[in-house]
Amino acid sequence: MSGPEAPGAGALRAAEEWLLGRELFGIRPGLERMRVLLARLGDPQDRFDAIHVVGSNGKTSTVTIAEALLERHGVRAGTYVSPHLVSFRERVGIAGEPAAPEPFAAAVTRVREAAEALEAEATRAEAAGEAPAIDGPVTQFEAVTAAAFVVLAEAGVACAVIEAGLGGRWDATNVLPPATPGGGAPVAVLTSVSLEHTRWLGDTVEAIATEKAAVLRPGGVLVLAHGLPAGAREVALARAAEVGGTVVEAPADPGPDVPTPGAAHYQRRNLATAIAAVSAALGPDVPRDPGAERDVAAHLAVPGRFETVEPGGGPDGGPRVIHDGAHNEAGFVALGDALRADPPSRPLVLLVGVLDDKDPVGMLAAVAPWADAVVVTEPTNPRRLPAADLARVAARALPDRETRVVAGVHDALAAARTLAGSRGTVLVTGSLHLVADLRRGRGAGPGARF
Repeated sequence: MSGPEAPGAGALRAAEEWLLGRELFGIRPGLERMRVLLARLGDPQDRFDAIHVVGSNGKTSTVTIAEALLERHGVRAGTYVSPHLVSFRERVGIAGEPAAPEPFAAAVTRVREAAEALEAEATRAEAAGEAPAIDGPVTQFEAVTAAAFVVLAEAGVACAVIEAGLGGRWDATNVLPPATPGGGAPVAVLTSVSLEHTRWLGDTVEAIATEKAAVLRPGGVLVLAHGLPAGAREVALARAAEVGGTVVEAPADPGPDVPTPGAAHYQRRNLATAIAAVSAALGPDVPRDPGAERDVAAHLAVPGRFETVEPGGGPDGGPRVIHDGAHNEAGFVALGDALRADPPSRPLVLLVGVLDDKDPVGMLAAVAPWADAVVVTEPTNPRRLPAADLARVAARALPDRETRVVAGVHDALAAARTLAGSRGTVLVTGSLHLVADLRRGRGAGPGARF
């Protein structure tokens, strides 16, 4: 017989089930539904300062680091990131911890009531030949974002670090106020730009950068990560000039005295970017805190980012298992850099699953020197690329490596472990959705990031 259910577990389960049900409405970029929904909720996004983070890669890590730095400066901080690995409430953080079940479930309940009321009103308006207040159902991402803003406002955060979901201009997070409640200039961060989501954002780096840089508010501060493509950087500078913004260009590295965060070399650039963003948010009168920066770097743990979930070499004789949510070519280039800085034990077996809007050829080519075999599978996400298609790509990109197609992510992991043997490494990558599928299967719950 199972034990008693934890307090709030039923409400959280109902909240998660309702959010899951919203997935059927798909991706529908636009801001009007979000504005109307938030107005019905009392505009919680107006109750805290925000650092708005956009980019193709590095967003979640930059958000997580920035929150920790703000906390060490005595600022009550929170975060909103996506996607999650186990529970929707992982997307909302308060002082480095995932949102507690009760306030998250309560926020989702408020959003559900408001969304369903608006949808019912829209149906009645259309039946009466009148213009509805919203142009269709509230999407899953809009609902989660609204709930996050409610949780952050109710928790009394002074500054929230907000990760955009897709692009920027029409992303549901792009409803933050033009001026901060604290009186400072609004801060936006551009972490990277690469070809992604081209069906929504455009098919050039410049077009995608235009969509992302559009989140910069008039008179705001735009923090640019080091190493942006030249075309993307030019677009970002033009946006800043257009709206009278100030540009801060982050360095490539936080400095030699700062340890490498989270064992992955690519996190050094994210740390440098986060430091620049926090400095911009705190203002020129607040000096940097090198001790805090070193402490944050030493304790950084971002789930699914070059994360060793099984160290290997234990009594069970299993391989080392690494989870990394690299999901596009730029992410795989950074992953290759991480492998170079922390050489894995061989053989290394890639366990790969990707979504259908990615370029798996470029992705696999970036880690080809490290891959001794490939196991191909499919995440459960409905936008997944069929495993048979990915296997054909893998055979071309890695022609002299064994490639296996295994249905079911857990069976695929078992196959990869067998190929790697007791002394090898399994690298699970290609999509955070694949990492999430395996994480849920291990029975893991959301955990603290620091």
